[in-house]
Amino acid sequence: MRIISGKFKARRFNPPQNITARPTTDFAKESLFNLLNNQIDFEDISVLDLFAGTGSISLECVSRGCKDVIAIEQASTQVNFIRKTCASLKVDNLHLLKTDVFHYLKSCKIKFDFIFADPPYDLPALPTIPDIIFDKELLNEEGVFVLEHPAKYDFSSHPHFYDHRVYGSVNFTFFQ
Repeated sequence: MRIISGKFKARRFNPPQNITARPTTDFAKESLFNLLNNQIDFEDISVLDLFAGTGSISLECVSRGCKDVIAIEQASTQVNFIRKTCASLKVDNLHLLKTDVFHYLKSCKIKFDFIFADPPYDLPALPTIPDIIFDKELLNEEGVFVLEHPAKYDFSSHPHFYDHRVYGSVNFTFFQ
């Protein structure tokens, strides 16, 4: 895992072998952030990273100057890795919550400038995530929500859909 840009640029971290997450590839992450740089000024924004896994997206956002990043992850192995990585970088604005994403979303009252979700590809509730985000009004007016998902899903008819990109086997759908 590598941080692409910002104050921690080029820092590498090795997730433990027993991690159950499927981290976003460096190629896909770099392509995603190249697109987002044209839409989002990362400095001083609030970010929600759902199904944080290794924390790769959260740490990329912190590195780029985001003021507050909330990362939601339920698996202990991933949570411990993110905590260890934050400690080694002396990061104090990444707030890691060890909880179920859907439980968190149900009670969340905060609005975010950027929301990223990378759920397990076999998660039965994966197609409901965009509706939950918009029904709960969790995105600020000019905010961007990106969902990483397998190719079998098509969100182009969603009322908040605005783009879809494919990088190898990684699909990103963009909502506003």
